[in-house]
Amino acid sequence: MDVAVVGHLEWVRFVRVEHVPRAGEIMHPEESWELAGGGGPVAAVQLAKLAGSCAFFTAVGDDDLGRRSVAELERLGVRVHAAVRGAPTRQAITFVDVDGERAITTLGERLESRADDPLPWSDLDRAGAVYFTAGDLGALRAARRGRVLVATTRAMDRLAGSKVALDAVVGSATDPSERYDPATLVPAPRLVVRTEGQAGGGWETAEGRGGRYPAVPLPAPISDLYGCGDSFAAGLTFGLGEGRDVSDALDLAARCGAWCATGRGPYEGQLASAER
Repeated sequence: MDVAVVGHLEWVRFVRVEHVPRAGEIMHPEESWELAGGGGPVAAVQLAKLAGSCAFFTAVGDDDLGRRSVAELERLGVRVHAAVRGAPTRQAITFVDVDGERAITTLGERLESRADDPLPWSDLDRAGAVYFTAGDLGALRAARRGRVLVATTRAMDRLAGSKVALDAVVGSATDPSERYDPATLVPAPRLVVRTEGQAGGGWETAEGRGGRYPAVPLPAPISDLYGCGDSFAAGLTFGLGEGRDVSDALDLAARCGAWCATGRGPYEGQLASAER
């Protein structure tokens, strides 16, 4: 099955510390590392691991970080289709504490793909499943060319009023930036999923069915939680694209989220296709 992500990226520097620095505090990190991250790349790499490859429609700056981001994602099995902007590639700093919790600060403008970018949008006609994190209205409509379209609630400002039919929206039940307001989307998505981390989460359909799904046991100790939500969303996208029922798709999604938590950074621990 062909899969794709339409979204944004940022170059992320991770800093592992005992705790997030307090005002005036000077800390010495245990370790640090850098990679191409953000919701789009995390989901694209997870989908590539499940499906064998994944197309990623995005935008980067005309700079070294943009070129490094594309090269790294392609090394991880993602086919990157990136428009090049005059603005710098967005960066982020992520503190990871001893419990694996993360605190993220972004630096610079978020770069998004647009429908008028010279990207191979027609390739989305072959996609069995597409995940959307960012882009203009035209890019969202292009994403709808996939058989199944899943979007993050972090993109509600783009989704609201778009009249684009979604197969699913997914976001955190506890993060205010991912709050889902059912009045903002017409038509209503076929499935709404609200995640609650290690407590599992809840789901409801446009037909009025609903329930909860359990978290799955972690296969190893937590390393860091960066990327768990978008790995979960990628698993949900893949499961729905395969035609799985809601329960089976959520089980795959929960495993993707759990496996991601056990690696250093978002990619090391992600669920591989052989483990499905």
